[in-house]
Amino acid sequence: MRSVAFASTNQNKFREVQSILSLHGIETVFANVEPLEIQSDSLEIVARGKVKSAFEKAHMPVIVEDDGLFIKSLNGFPGPYSSYVFKTLGNAGIMRLLDGLPDRSAAFTSMIAYYDGQNVMVFEGTVQGMIAYRIAEGGWGFDPIFIPAGTTLPFSQLPNKNDYSHRRKALEKFASWFLGFQNKP
Repeated sequence: MRSVAFASTNQNKFREVQSILSLHGIETVFANVEPLEIQSDSLEIVARGKVKSAFEKAHMPVIVEDDGLFIKSLNGFPGPYSSYVFKTLGNAGIMRLLDGLPDRSAAFTSMIAYYDGQNVMVFEGTVQGMIAYRIAEGGWGFDPIFIPAGTTLPFSQLPNKNDYSHRRKALEKFASWFLGFQNKP
């Protein structure tokens, strides 16, 4: 079985990454490191910096994940600043910002970055959807307020979030590349 380290301090993300990559025959090891996260208007730039920092701390090939919630009526806010916005405003703050706005469309984008000391590869996954009118129970992060297109429930209420997940889409692109990369002579 092929394996890769996932560098993060977020156990919830690790469990999702592990369950998705295991379907592709890739074992995921948790590298409990906190990579430096630069601030940028680009998720890709953030992911590239983060994976290099993670490699330096973990001393092994790693993947990291960075994601952003892009709300149309807020001009893409919080976007690449989603983690900070969640820590400071939370879901309740996002709901207050959207109060009275008719357009609740949003997109969730995930960037999976891989680095082995030589190669940096970045894989993107996006899911369209909308922000709910109320905060649902369960889940973590923005899961209680983001409803992916094709459903009527937020991520936190779906029987299998990974069926719709932006993270799954990015991880599947990574898995396809990684398995091919590992099989090269």
